[in-house]
Amino acid sequence: MGFRHDVTRLGRAWKPSYGLVAIPLALIVTVTVIDIHAPTTVHLGPFLVAAPAITASFAGPGLTGAIGVLAVAAQAVIGQLHGGLMTANHQAQVAALVVISVFVTVLRYARDRHERQLGQVRSVAAAAQQVLLRPLPRRIGPLRIASVYLAAEAEAQIGGDLYAAVAAPGATRLVIGDVRGKGLPAIGEASVLVGAFHGSAYRNLSLPGIAAHLGNAVYWNAVHLADGGPDVDESFVTALVLDIQEDSPFVSMVNCGHPPPLLLRDGQVRSLDVCEPALPLGISGLPESHYKVETFGFERGDLLLLYTDGVIECRDRSGSFYPLADRAGSWRGSGPQSLVRYLHEDLIRYADGNLGDDAAMIAIAKSS
Repeated sequence: MGFRHDVTRLGRAWKPSYGLVAIPLALIVTVTVIDIHAPTTVHLGPFLVAAPAITASFAGPGLTGAIGVLAVAAQAVIGQLHGGLMTANHQAQVAALVVISVFVTVLRYARDRHERQLGQVRSVAAAAQQVLLRPLPRRIGPLRIASVYLAAEAEAQIGGDLYAAVAAPGATRLVIGDVRGKGLPAIGEASVLVGAFHGSAYRNLSLPGIAAHLGNAVYWNAVHLADGGPDVDESFVTALVLDIQEDSPFVSMVNCGHPPPLLLRDGQVRSLDVCEPALPLGISGLPESHYKVETFGFERGDLLLLYTDGVIECRDRSGSFYPLADRAGSWRGSGPQSLVRYLHEDLIRYADGNLGDDAAMIAIAKSS
C-alpha cells in the first residue's frame, strides 16, 4: 500500500516539462554554436526567439522566463564575438529578443492564472453537482440502480436535469425531471425541487401529494424570485414521480409532462404512457387532486429506463432524433450498469460528441 502511494506521488511530481525543456536548451546551444562559427554575414540569432516560445507551450512562466534569459544571454555572446554588442544590428536583435521573451512569459502567466481560475470553478461546480445530484446508490432494497448525467457543455458539470431517490414505506420513491431553460436559473430551480423532494421523505406523502408539494415548491420559488413578474408562468419542470413497490410487481407513477419511461422485458421495449398526464410542475399552485396515479407491471428480471428529453431530442449530423427505444431494444447485455453504459456510449457516438441539451438516464432492475 505504501509502495503504491509513493509511486503515485512520484508520478504526480514528475511533469513532462522537465524532459521537454531539453528542446529549447538544445536549440539555444545549436544556434549559438553555429552562429559563432559562421561568417559574420550570417545571422542566426533571431532564431533564438523560438526557445522561449516553445517553452511556453509546455512550461509555466518561471521556466519560460528562465529560457528567455538564456536566449538573451546567448544573443549577447554571439553579438560580442561578431563585432561587439554596440553595433546597431546586435542591439536591435537583443532588444527584440528581450521584448518577445517578456511578452511570451506574460502571456504564459495570464494563461496559467486563467487555468487556475477555471480549475477553481470546476471544483466548485463538481461540489455543487454532488450536493444537487447526489449519486444514486447502486442498491436500494431489492432494486439495482445505475445512472448517468451528460452535460451539453464540455466544461459544464451540472445543468437543469435532475434526479433523486428516497426510501418510502414499502417502496422506493424516485423523481427525474428537466427544468425549462438553462444556466444558473435552471440550476436554482433544480436545487429547489431536489431539496423539496428529499425534505418530503419523512412526511410519507402519497404520490399525488408529493407531486403537489414539488409543484408548489417550484411555483413558490418562481414567484418569490420573479416578484410575480411575467416570467412566472414560463417557469416549469417536467417530471416523473414514481414508487417502485418492494413486495409487489408494480410501479406507480405520476407523469407531469415528462417523457414516459421504457420497460425492457424479454427483449421487448414498451413505453409506459399514462392516460392522464399532469401539467409540468410549477405552472401554478395545483392541488393534489390534479395529479393522477397510474400503475404498471414491473417484475423481477425487467428493466425500467428513466430519461430526460435531452436523450430523445439529441440529433445526429443529418438532424434525426436519437431512437432511444430502438437502441435500447438492440442492447444484448445484462443489468442496469450494462444498459446505461451501452446507451451512454451509443448516444455520444450518435451525436458525434455534441449534445444539444443536458441528458440524464436511470436504469432500474429488481433483484431476482
